[in-house]
Parts: sequence; C-alpha cells; structure tokens
Amino acid sequence: MTDAPRPARQSVWIEYALIVPIIAAIGYTTWFFFRNHYLPQPFFYEPSGTWMDWYSLTQWSQHAGAYEVERTIYPPLSFVLMRLFSFPHCYALTYSEEARACDWLGGVALTAMWLGTVVLTFLSYRKVDRRTALPRAFAMTFGFPMIYAFERGNLLIFCYACILLGFGPLLKSAWLRWFFAGLAVNFKVYLVGAIVAPLLRRRWVAFEGMLLFTVLIYLASWYILGEGSPSQIYRNITSYSTGFGAQAALDLWFPATYLPLKTLMTGTFPIYTVVSSTMADGLVIGVTIFTRVIQASILIAAAAAWLRPEAVPPRRVVFLAIAFALSASEAGGYTEMLTLVFVFMEKRRGFERTTALYIAYFLSIPFDFTLGLLPPLVRYSYLANVEVIAQYGVGVMSLLRPGLSMIIAGLLSVQTVREVVADIRNQGWQNRWRYRFDWPVLPGVLRPSRPQQAGEEGPR
Repeated sequence: MTDAPRPARQSVWIEYALIVPIIAAIGYTTWFFFRNHYLPQPFFYEPSGTWMDWYSLTQWSQHAGAYEVERTIYPPLSFVLMRLFSFPHCYALTYSEEARACDWLGGVALTAMWLGTVVLTFLSYRKVDRRTALPRAFAMTFGFPMIYAFERGNLLIFCYACILLGFGPLLKSAWLRWFFAGLAVNFKVYLVGAIVAPLLRRRWVAFEGMLLFTVLIYLASWYILGEGSPSQIYRNITSYSTGFGAQAALDLWFPATYLPLKTLMTGTFPIYTVVSSTMADGLVIGVTIFTRVIQASILIAAAAAWLRPEAVPPRRVVFLAIAFALSASEAGGYTEMLTLVFVFMEKRRGFERTTALYIAYFLSIPFDFTLGLLPPLVRYSYLANVEVIAQYGVGVMSLLRPGLSMIIAGLLSVQTVREVVADIRNQGWQNRWRYRFDWPVLPGVLRPSRPQQAGEEGPR
C-alpha cells in the first residue's frame, strides 16, 4: 500500500493515461513507416530531409560565408558546435546530402544529445514532483515537438538542454546556471527574453550574470569562427523577418504562430479559389485579434509578477518571457518544446494549470488529421533508402497548434494574475518590508511594517 492519499494517486494515473495516445501515435508512425517507407504527416514533407537542418548548415562551419552567402541568423556558437562534431573532409564539396552520407559524427552527436535530454528531463521533473516525473518526461522527450526537432536535426535539441540546465531545478550553482543560460541565448537569439525575466523578480545579479556569460560566449565563438559580427547578425535577422511569408499550402507545415497563415491569406497564393474573400479577411482579423489578446495577457501577467515576485514561481516568469517572444515571430513549431518544458513543471491544480497541462499532453501527440489530400509526390526516403510516393494534405493540427500553444500562455497568464491578486488580498503588505515602495494595487491593504529588531519590545 502507498502512503499517498487516494486523490493524489488518481491524479497520477490520469497523467499516465494521457501518455497512452502518445504511445499509440508512435506505434502508428512505426507501422506507417514500415508499410510506406516514409514518416507520415505531421513529420516533414521531404522524406529525404532527415537531419538536414544540421547538415545543410554544417558545411558553413567548414567554409567561410555563413553570414555573407548563406545569410544565416544563427549566432557563431552554432557553427562552432557543428565544426566540433563533423569531419572536415566530408565537406570538400558543398552538397549537404553527400556530406550526410560521409559525416556520421553529426548523426551520433544528435542522437547522443537527444538521449541526454531524455535523462536530463526525467531528472529535472523528478526534482519537481517524483509522482508525475515519468509521464511528463515521456511526453516531453518522446512527444511531437522533440522528436520532430530530432528528425530534422535541429539545434533546438542542444538549446533545450541548456534551457533545462540554466532555468530548471537540477543545478544549484548560480555560475553554472548563468553559463547554460548564456549558451541558450547564443543558440537562439529570441531567448534573450529568458535572461531578462529575472528582472521581473528584482534579481539583478542573476540578470547581470547571465548577460555576462552571454556576451563572453558570443565573443569567444565569434573569435573561433572568424565571422558573425553583431552587424551581420542584425542585418540577416532583419532581412529574414521582413522577407518571411507563406507562398503555398505546404508552408503552413507545423508553424509556431499564425503568421504563415496570415501571409498566405494576404499574399499571392490564390486562396480565393478555396475560401471566399469574406472568410479569408475574417480569418486574418480573427487570428490577429487572438494573438494580440494573448500577448496583452502575457504583458499583464509580467507586470503582476513584477509587483509580487514572491507570489509567482520563478520558472513561470521565464515561461512568460519565452512565450511572448515566440508569439511575436515565426521560428518553427518545434520551438513549442521551449515552453512545454515549463508547463510540465506546473502543479496539476486549479482550472488554468490543469487545462494547460492537458493541452500540453495533447500537443505532444505525433499525429495529424488532413483536410483533403494534395497531389502525390515522388520522393527519396533517406531512412528507408528507397524512392517513395508520398501523400500529404493540409493538416488540422498545423492550424490548431499555434492557437493551442497561445491558449496555454493565456491560461498561465491568468493564473499568474490570480495568484498575485490573492496574495495581495490575503497577505496585504505586512511582513514585506523590502517591498514597501511597491504601488498599493488594491485598496484597503495594510502597509508593510518594519521588522522587529532583536531586543525591541513589541507594540503594547
């Protein structure tokens, strides 16, 4: 018999039940692959592109031109890492497919890093809650965002490990946490908000430490690579952000936001042959308003966390910063892992957090439904080493995932505001002497009283 109360045991079994669809979808994917020799939707629509996010960029770690020719937006650290885990002789020619066949070290590095994230995630979640560590770690590391990033060979796997070590519960050393936070920002620039998040909790030393390591790591990697100046990165990011746009239905494949959908509706694609102009315009307006409402809720929650930092979990503040950054730009659907990792650290309590956890489990299912089929494609399957006739369609989950991810952000924003308001009403401002200059947000709360010094008599 276990000492845990019955409601707690039932809660755990609910989470184990939530990973059953994930296991079933993995089983279906395996069956589909052995039957058709390519991975089904929602995996990438180019069966020949396995690990190509890695190999298409690794050639620029061996040759100059990453920022002037390729116009990459990655900081130099990414290319330093790829240079470390690659064989230079495989990149004498700049064809990434041939390099992939030659350079097996890159595949080993990606696989080892993914297995490492499995272990790190389980250990982190076990420190948060031993009872739910296994189902949540399984959903996180075998769920769709993670295995999609692994199949693509994306550097997010390395970045995820740094986020987990920099902002998770595993490391006690502040210096090590700052170091890994600096690594994370040097992998993905949009994570700069994560190192600014401690300012909402008035943690100036943590912010300064992470900023220091971010700058030092950038300067060191820039020196090693020999290119990647701030002006080059800024120019490429600006060019990428202004030139992004969906031109075909396949450009809606696993997005992180509704930006591809909006650009498809307003671009040159003949969308009016599929839907009416009224519906297209209404859809653009609707997703724009929805996105702005979620972003506003995140900003309100951030302000609430600044007012009462002790009432909000530290990792929630990091989640809010990353969620806002990802909602403002299109970085690919696999970036969901950078927010889901913090969602799975929430307690399954209350409507907002429980619903957010349910949605997180749902987003982890590697499965999709299609709205009609597109013309079949003759493609080469790298995993099966044969030519296949691949059949894809417009995925329902590609349209739902961005909205569900933003709903999670909205739910946890509401939860944050509720926690702050409850703390103000219940605690007032008493016993918060170091916060005595805070604004009196709600009327009728008591001002903080100065702590009684040793030897002083209390009020008579």
